[in-house]
Amino acid sequence: MHLSHVMLDSGPAVVLREGDEARVVNGAASVLALAQEALDSGRSLAATAAAHGAGGRVDLARLAQEGRMLLPVSHPDPAHMHLTGTGLTHLGSAATRDSMHAAATQDATDSMKMFRMGLEGGKPAVLPGVQPEWFWKGSGHHATAPGAPLVSPAFALDGGEEPEIAGIYLIDRDGRPARIGWALANEFSDHVTEKINYLFLAHSKIRPCSFGPEILVGDLPADIRGTSRIRRDGAVIWERPFLSGEANMSHSLANLEHHHFKYPLFRQPGDLHVHMFGTATLSFADGIAPCPGDVFEIEAAPFGLPLVNPLAVAPDAGTATVRAL
Repeated sequence: MHLSHVMLDSGPAVVLREGDEARVVNGAASVLALAQEALDSGRSLAATAAAHGAGGRVDLARLAQEGRMLLPVSHPDPAHMHLTGTGLTHLGSAATRDSMHAAATQDATDSMKMFRMGLEGGKPAVLPGVQPEWFWKGSGHHATAPGAPLVSPAFALDGGEEPEIAGIYLIDRDGRPARIGWALANEFSDHVTEKINYLFLAHSKIRPCSFGPEILVGDLPADIRGTSRIRRDGAVIWERPFLSGEANMSHSLANLEHHHFKYPLFRQPGDLHVHMFGTATLSFADGIAPCPGDVFEIEAAPFGLPLVNPLAVAPDAGTATVRAL
Protein backbone atom coordinates (compact mmCIF):
# COMPACT_ATOMS: atom_id res chain seq x y z
CA MET A 1 0.00 0.00 0.00
CA HIS A 2 1.24 3.47 -0.96
CA LEU A 3 -0.02 6.90 0.07
CA SER A 4 0.61 10.20 -1.67
CA HIS A 5 -0.72 13.75 -1.60
CA VAL A 6 -1.67 15.39 -4.88
CA MET A 7 -3.25 18.55 -6.22
CA LEU A 8 -6.35 17.81 -8.26
CA ASP A 9 -8.50 20.36 -10.07
CA SER A 10 -10.82 20.17 -7.07
CA GLY A 11 -7.98 20.76 -4.56
CA PRO A 12 -5.53 18.68 -2.50
CA ALA A 13 -6.32 14.98 -2.12
CA VAL A 14 -4.81 11.90 -0.48
CA VAL A 15 -4.31 8.99 -2.87
CA LEU A 16 -4.02 5.33 -1.92
CA ARG A 17 -2.38 3.03 -4.45
CA GLU A 18 -2.50 -0.75 -4.33
CA GLY A 19 -0.83 -2.39 -7.28
CA ASP A 20 -1.60 -0.38 -10.40
CA GLU A 21 -4.82 1.12 -9.08
CA ALA A 22 -4.68 4.56 -7.44
CA ARG A 23 -7.79 6.08 -5.88
CA VAL A 24 -8.62 9.14 -3.82
CA VAL A 25 -9.19 8.45 -0.11
CA ASN A 26 -12.62 9.90 0.61
CA GLY A 27 -12.71 12.65 3.22
CA ALA A 28 -8.98 12.61 3.98
CA ALA A 29 -7.59 16.11 4.26
CA SER A 30 -3.95 15.00 4.42
CA VAL A 31 -1.74 12.02 5.21
CA LEU A 32 -0.86 13.68 8.52
CA ALA A 33 -4.54 13.91 9.46
CA LEU A 34 -5.06 10.29 8.41
CA ALA A 35 -2.11 9.20 10.57
CA GLN A 36 -3.39 11.18 13.56
CA GLU A 37 -6.80 9.58 13.12
CA ALA A 38 -5.16 6.15 13.13
CA LEU A 39 -3.33 6.97 16.36
CA ASP A 40 -6.48 8.28 18.04
CA SER A 41 -8.61 5.30 16.97
CA GLY A 42 -6.03 2.61 17.71
CA ARG A 43 -6.39 1.24 14.18
CA SER A 44 -3.66 0.70 11.63
CA LEU A 45 -3.09 3.32 8.97
CA ALA A 46 -4.29 0.86 6.31
CA ALA A 47 -7.51 0.16 8.23
CA THR A 48 -8.08 3.86 8.78
CA ALA A 49 -7.70 4.63 5.08
CA ALA A 50 -9.98 1.71 4.17
CA ALA A 51 -12.65 3.01 6.55
CA HIS A 52 -12.77 6.27 4.60
CA GLY A 53 -13.60 4.43 1.40
CA ALA A 54 -12.14 4.76 -2.07
CA GLY A 55 -13.12 7.56 -4.41
CA GLY A 56 -12.28 8.20 -8.03
CA ARG A 57 -9.29 6.75 -9.84
CA VAL A 58 -6.30 8.98 -10.58
CA ASP A 59 -3.31 8.66 -12.90
CA LEU A 60 -0.32 9.29 -10.62
CA ALA A 61 2.23 9.24 -13.44
CA ARG A 62 0.30 11.93 -15.29
CA LEU A 63 -0.07 14.03 -12.14
CA ALA A 64 3.69 13.80 -11.60
CA GLN A 65 4.36 14.92 -15.17
CA GLU A 66 2.07 17.88 -14.59
CA GLY A 67 3.85 18.89 -11.38
CA ARG A 68 0.88 18.07 -9.16
CA MET A 69 2.64 15.87 -6.59
CA LEU A 70 2.78 17.55 -3.18
CA LEU A 71 4.96 16.50 -0.28
CA PRO A 72 3.47 13.13 0.66
CA VAL A 73 3.21 14.35 4.25
CA SER A 74 3.84 17.73 5.84
CA HIS A 75 2.98 19.67 8.98
CA PRO A 76 0.79 22.80 9.01
CA ASP A 77 3.46 24.41 11.21
CA PRO A 78 6.82 23.71 9.51
CA ALA A 79 8.66 24.30 12.79
CA HIS A 80 7.13 21.04 14.04
CA MET A 81 8.54 19.03 11.13
CA HIS A 82 12.11 17.77 11.64
CA LEU A 83 14.42 16.74 8.80
CA THR A 84 17.32 14.65 10.07
CA GLY A 85 19.55 11.82 8.96
CA THR A 86 22.37 9.45 9.67
CA GLY A 87 25.42 8.48 7.66
CA LEU A 88 28.02 5.72 7.36
CA THR A 89 25.23 3.18 7.76
CA HIS A 90 25.52 1.26 4.49
CA LEU A 91 28.01 -1.40 3.46
CA GLY A 92 30.48 0.40 1.24
CA SER A 93 29.41 3.86 2.42
CA ALA A 94 32.74 4.51 4.11
CA ALA A 95 34.75 4.33 0.87
CA THR A 96 33.63 7.69 -0.50
CA ARG A 97 33.68 9.45 2.84
CA ASP A 98 37.10 8.01 3.68
CA SER A 99 38.55 9.20 0.35
CA MET A 100 37.15 12.70 1.02
CA HIS A 101 39.11 13.02 4.27
CA ALA A 102 42.05 10.61 3.97
CA ALA A 103 44.46 13.14 2.48
CA ALA A 104 44.58 14.99 5.79
CA THR A 105 45.82 12.08 7.89
CA GLN A 106 48.06 9.05 7.82
CA ASP A 107 45.78 7.24 10.25
CA ALA A 108 42.32 5.81 9.81
CA THR A 109 39.86 8.66 9.30
CA ASP A 110 37.03 9.33 11.71
CA SER A 111 34.67 8.23 8.94
CA MET A 112 36.32 4.83 8.68
CA LYS A 113 36.49 4.45 12.47
CA MET A 114 32.77 5.18 12.78
CA PHE A 115 31.92 2.82 9.93
CA ARG A 116 33.85 0.01 11.62
CA MET A 117 32.00 0.72 14.86
CA GLY A 118 28.75 0.20 12.97
CA LEU A 119 29.96 -3.06 11.46
CA GLU A 120 30.87 -4.34 14.91
CA GLY A 121 27.91 -3.03 16.91
CA GLY A 122 25.22 -1.60 14.65
CA LYS A 123 23.01 -4.71 14.59
CA PRO A 124 22.86 -5.85 18.22
CA ALA A 125 20.75 -8.78 19.37
CA VAL A 126 19.42 -6.48 22.10
CA LEU A 127 19.11 -2.70 21.70
CA PRO A 128 20.83 -0.35 21.94
CA GLY A 129 23.79 -0.88 19.67
CA VAL A 130 26.53 1.58 18.84
CA GLN A 131 25.24 5.02 17.95
CA PRO A 132 25.68 6.23 14.35
CA GLU A 133 26.75 9.51 12.86
CA TRP A 134 23.74 11.86 13.08
CA PHE A 135 22.94 15.21 11.49
CA TRP A 136 20.19 17.82 11.29
CA LYS A 137 19.05 19.19 7.93
CA GLY A 138 16.39 21.63 9.02
CA SER A 139 12.71 22.07 9.68
CA GLY A 140 9.75 21.68 7.35
CA HIS A 141 10.83 24.93 5.70
CA HIS A 142 13.53 22.86 3.95
CA ALA A 143 11.16 20.12 2.78
CA THR A 144 10.89 20.29 -1.02
CA ALA A 145 8.00 18.68 -2.89
CA PRO A 146 8.69 16.06 -5.57
CA GLY A 147 9.18 17.80 -8.89
CA ALA A 148 10.09 21.13 -7.28
CA PRO A 149 13.63 22.55 -7.46
CA LEU A 150 16.16 21.79 -4.77
CA VAL A 151 17.50 25.29 -4.20
CA SER A 152 21.14 25.50 -3.22
CA PRO A 153 22.18 28.67 -1.36
CA ALA A 154 24.40 31.09 -3.28
CA PHE A 155 27.27 30.55 -0.83
CA ALA A 156 27.28 26.76 -1.34
CA LEU A 157 30.32 25.18 -2.97
CA ASP A 158 28.36 22.21 -4.33
CA GLY A 159 24.85 20.85 -4.54
CA GLY A 160 24.82 17.10 -4.91
CA GLU A 161 22.29 14.31 -4.57
CA GLU A 162 22.21 11.55 -1.96
CA PRO A 163 19.72 8.76 -2.76
CA GLU A 164 18.33 7.40 0.50
CA ILE A 165 15.39 5.79 2.23
CA ALA A 166 13.58 7.92 4.78
CA GLY A 167 11.42 6.82 7.67
CA ILE A 168 8.44 9.08 8.38
CA TYR A 169 7.17 9.34 11.95
CA LEU A 170 4.43 11.07 13.94
CA ILE A 171 4.75 11.47 17.71
CA ASP A 172 1.57 10.45 19.51
CA ARG A 173 -0.13 12.34 22.34
CA ASP A 174 1.89 10.37 24.91
CA GLY A 175 5.23 11.19 23.30
CA ARG A 176 5.73 7.85 21.55
CA PRO A 177 6.96 7.73 17.92
CA ALA A 178 4.76 5.93 15.39
CA ARG A 179 6.01 5.15 11.91
CA ILE A 180 3.77 6.29 9.06
CA GLY A 181 5.92 4.57 6.44
CA TRP A 182 8.95 4.82 4.19
CA ALA A 183 9.84 6.97 1.19
CA LEU A 184 12.59 7.65 -1.29
CA ALA A 185 14.59 10.72 -0.33
CA ASN A 186 17.17 13.00 -1.89
CA GLU A 187 19.31 14.09 1.06
CA PHE A 188 20.78 16.98 -0.93
CA SER A 189 24.17 18.10 0.47
CA ASP A 190 27.28 20.22 -0.17
CA HIS A 191 30.07 17.65 -0.50
CA VAL A 192 32.78 20.16 -1.42
CA THR A 193 32.23 22.01 1.85
CA GLU A 194 32.32 18.74 3.79
CA LYS A 195 35.55 17.69 2.07
CA ILE A 196 37.38 20.79 3.32
CA ASN A 197 37.13 19.50 6.87
CA TYR A 198 34.97 16.85 8.52
CA LEU A 199 33.92 19.44 11.11
CA PHE A 200 32.11 21.25 8.28
CA LEU A 201 29.71 18.31 7.97
CA ALA A 202 27.05 20.19 9.94
CA HIS A 203 27.27 23.16 7.57
CA SER A 204 27.15 20.90 4.51
CA LYS A 205 23.89 19.29 5.63
CA ILE A 206 21.83 22.44 6.25
CA ARG A 207 20.23 22.27 2.84
CA PRO A 208 16.81 21.47 1.38
CA CYS A 209 15.84 17.86 0.78
CA SER A 210 13.00 16.09 -0.96
CA PHE A 211 11.14 12.85 -0.33
CA GLY A 212 8.33 10.86 -1.91
CA PRO A 213 6.37 11.06 -4.12
CA GLU A 214 4.78 7.98 -2.49
CA ILE A 215 4.96 6.59 1.04
CA LEU A 216 5.32 2.83 1.36
CA VAL A 217 3.14 1.73 4.28
CA GLY A 218 4.17 -1.47 6.06
CA ASP A 219 7.46 -3.32 6.25
CA LEU A 220 10.56 -2.10 4.43
CA PRO A 221 12.07 -4.78 2.16
CA ALA A 222 15.41 -6.02 3.46
CA ASP A 223 17.07 -5.72 0.04
CA ILE A 224 16.31 -2.57 -1.94
CA ARG A 225 17.92 -2.00 -5.34
CA GLY A 226 17.46 1.32 -7.02
CA THR A 227 19.01 3.71 -9.51
CA SER A 228 20.23 7.28 -9.11
CA ARG A 229 20.88 9.43 -12.16
CA ILE A 230 21.43 13.01 -13.27
CA ARG A 231 20.10 14.46 -16.52
CA ARG A 232 21.45 17.57 -18.21
CA ASP A 233 19.46 19.02 -21.09
CA GLY A 234 17.51 15.77 -21.20
CA ALA A 235 20.56 13.49 -21.53
CA VAL A 236 21.81 11.22 -18.74
CA ILE A 237 25.27 12.45 -17.66
CA TRP A 238 25.64 10.08 -14.68
CA GLU A 239 23.85 6.95 -13.49
CA ARG A 240 24.63 4.41 -10.78
CA PRO A 241 22.73 1.67 -8.94
CA PHE A 242 22.29 1.98 -5.20
CA LEU A 243 21.53 -0.57 -2.50
CA SER A 244 19.60 -0.05 0.70
CA GLY A 245 17.54 -2.01 3.19
CA GLU A 246 18.92 -3.82 6.23
CA ALA A 247 20.61 -6.53 4.14
CA ASN A 248 22.88 -3.82 2.77
CA MET A 249 23.36 -1.82 5.96
CA SER A 250 25.80 -1.93 8.87
CA HIS A 251 23.08 -0.81 11.31
CA SER A 252 19.62 -2.17 11.93
CA LEU A 253 16.77 0.24 11.34
CA ALA A 254 15.62 -0.30 14.92
CA ASN A 255 19.04 0.78 16.20
CA LEU A 256 18.99 3.92 14.06
CA GLU A 257 15.46 4.74 15.20
CA HIS A 258 16.43 4.26 18.85
CA HIS A 259 19.38 6.63 18.60
CA HIS A 260 17.20 9.33 17.08
CA PHE A 261 14.20 9.01 19.35
CA LYS A 262 16.19 8.44 22.55
CA TYR A 263 16.25 12.23 22.85
CA PRO A 264 13.12 13.65 24.56
CA LEU A 265 13.41 16.66 22.23
CA PHE A 266 12.38 14.36 19.36
CA ARG A 267 9.40 12.89 21.19
CA GLN A 268 7.22 15.99 21.42
CA PRO A 269 3.53 15.13 20.83
CA GLY A 270 2.28 16.08 17.38
CA ASP A 271 5.71 16.57 15.82
CA LEU A 272 6.50 15.05 12.43
CA HIS A 273 9.91 13.53 11.65
CA VAL A 274 11.50 12.61 8.33
CA HIS A 275 14.69 10.68 9.14
CA MET A 276 17.03 9.64 6.33
CA PHE A 277 19.06 6.45 6.72
CA GLY A 278 22.15 7.03 4.60
CA THR A 279 23.57 6.09 1.21
CA ALA A 280 26.59 4.51 -0.44
CA THR A 281 26.20 6.13 -3.88
CA LEU A 282 27.19 9.71 -4.75
CA SER A 283 27.86 11.35 -8.11
CA PHE A 284 30.42 13.48 -6.27
CA ALA A 285 32.60 10.37 -5.87
CA ASP A 286 32.79 10.17 -9.68
CA GLY A 287 33.81 13.79 -10.08
CA ILE A 288 30.38 15.07 -11.15
CA ALA A 289 29.60 18.73 -10.40
CA PRO A 290 25.84 19.28 -10.88
CA CYS A 291 24.81 22.55 -12.52
CA PRO A 292 21.62 24.60 -12.22
CA GLY A 293 18.99 23.00 -14.43
CA ASP A 294 20.33 19.47 -13.96
CA VAL A 295 17.66 17.02 -12.89
CA PHE A 296 18.14 14.42 -10.15
CA GLU A 297 16.18 11.17 -10.50
CA ILE A 298 16.00 8.49 -7.80
CA GLU A 299 13.96 5.33 -8.27
CA ALA A 300 13.48 1.94 -6.63
CA ALA A 301 10.69 -0.50 -7.44
CA PRO A 302 9.15 -0.83 -3.94
CA PHE A 303 8.38 2.90 -3.86
CA GLY A 304 6.44 3.41 -7.05
CA LEU A 305 7.04 6.71 -8.81
CA PRO A 306 10.60 8.05 -9.02
CA LEU A 307 11.65 11.08 -7.01
CA VAL A 308 12.59 13.82 -9.48
CA ASN A 309 13.93 17.30 -8.63
CA PRO A 310 15.83 19.87 -10.71
CA LEU A 311 18.73 21.82 -9.20
CA ALA A 312 18.48 25.59 -8.75
CA VAL A 313 20.66 28.17 -7.01
CA ALA A 314 19.28 30.98 -4.86
CA PRO A 315 20.26 34.60 -5.49
CA ASP A 316 23.13 35.89 -3.37
CA ALA A 317 21.62 37.36 -0.22
CA GLY A 318 24.89 38.99 0.81
CA THR A 319 26.32 39.06 4.30
CA ALA A 320 23.98 38.14 7.13
CA THR A 321 23.93 41.03 9.57
CA VAL A 322 22.40 41.42 13.00
CA ARG A 323 20.97 44.62 14.48
CA ALA A 324 20.83 45.43 18.16
CA LEU A 325 17.42 46.11 19.72
